[in-house]
Amino acid sequence: MILRFTLVCLLCICSVFAQATTLDGARIWPSPDVTRLVLDLSGPAEHTILVLKNPDRIVLDVKSTSLKGSIENLDLTDTGVRLIRSAKRNNNDLRIVLDMTEAMSPRSFNLPPNDQYGHRLVVDLERPVLSSTGEKVAPTPTVNLSVEKMSQQRRDIIVVIDAGHGGEDPGAIGPKKTREKDIVLAISKEIAQQLEARSGYKPMLVRDGDFIVALKNRRDYARKNNADIFVSIHADAFTSSLAQGASVYALSNGGATSSMAQYLADQENAADVIGGLNGVSLEDKDDILKQVLVDLSMTATMQSSLNVGTLVLDEIGRFTKLHGNRRAPGQANFVVLRAPDVPSILVETGYISNPTEEANLGSPAYRKKMATAIANGIVRYFESQPPEGSWVAWQQQQKQAVRKYVVAKGDTLSAIAVRNGVSLQALKSLNKINGSTIKIGQVLVLPQS
Repeated sequence: MILRFTLVCLLCICSVFAQATTLDGARIWPSPDVTRLVLDLSGPAEHTILVLKNPDRIVLDVKSTSLKGSIENLDLTDTGVRLIRSAKRNNNDLRIVLDMTEAMSPRSFNLPPNDQYGHRLVVDLERPVLSSTGEKVAPTPTVNLSVEKMSQQRRDIIVVIDAGHGGEDPGAIGPKKTREKDIVLAISKEIAQQLEARSGYKPMLVRDGDFIVALKNRRDYARKNNADIFVSIHADAFTSSLAQGASVYALSNGGATSSMAQYLADQENAADVIGGLNGVSLEDKDDILKQVLVDLSMTATMQSSLNVGTLVLDEIGRFTKLHGNRRAPGQANFVVLRAPDVPSILVETGYISNPTEEANLGSPAYRKKMATAIANGIVRYFESQPPEGSWVAWQQQQKQAVRKYVVAKGDTLSAIAVRNGVSLQALKSLNKINGSTIKIGQVLVLPQS
């Protein structure tokens, strides 16, 4: 009798453990190329995935798992998913069916717990891309067609603006639950709007909505679009709420310039682990192997990054506190800045962990000031050294091409006009001279002949 009781108890315990994993909730994040479905689990669980056609469906079977939270009331707008259904399978398993509005390719993987989340099962639904022949091909990062201007005379300067974090990764969270991903997206959009209003600039956003992009893909997006500069916007947190001030960082191939720079680099580099992208690998081994080949390019790029970073810091420092009162950019090995041929900076707009700065960053007026400072710093940099073939460079050349003449003793307007091969009337009109009187030492602007 005792043996039978013991066996019954063991069977009950095994049954409890078999059903111990629960699905507690779900989130879904649409982006231009990928829709991400995240399932929050109470523990690890095995799963299988199946694609069905006519109609398009994706079937996910999660072993030894039961449904505890709701997954059927998610906002499916622009996700490619029409309906999410769930049901028990084989008494112990959970089956989830995604009724699709379009054919998409699933990729699934498990993520272990971290500081922000518990166990997660992630399903990435990739949209196929149509080739020029109308055939579906594997998804690739979208390249903005405006880069065709690169081959034209007087092209726009391409500024790629990267709003950090997004989607599954909220970034730093302030005392009043302000999320970094929301703040930096708002600032990035404001920077883009201000640059768009300027002649000669073409801003491009890495993300314009609430979705995550892998760190490597962010910098690759800049390279694919022939960016003249890459600017990554953040608003980080520190272990102490006393930390405050904005700062700017550039890449360092060696060590960090400060312990804070190293801390921030570690925090930002962890984004792929939080979001679960590219197999949660932080290191791009290809870039490391190619380092010898790009050393010269990288050296010039890093110097350009420091130059533009100094100007952005100067603009920011005109209206708000800088971290540690630094007037020069810090340096650390930020993954997102490792583009060997694109000047890149990372702007920390403030510490969201500081109550005062959290309130500031939550203010649209303050965010606009921050965006204006960043945009002005970028413009100052390109006005001092505009890229060859750009509209800004052409404007600089036009200014330099203006001919001037200093009036000497015995000069007359008519003689100056004849000597320089210009029209007397055009000379008088350009210099706003009504009569014929000129003075020794007076500087006249000569019209184009």
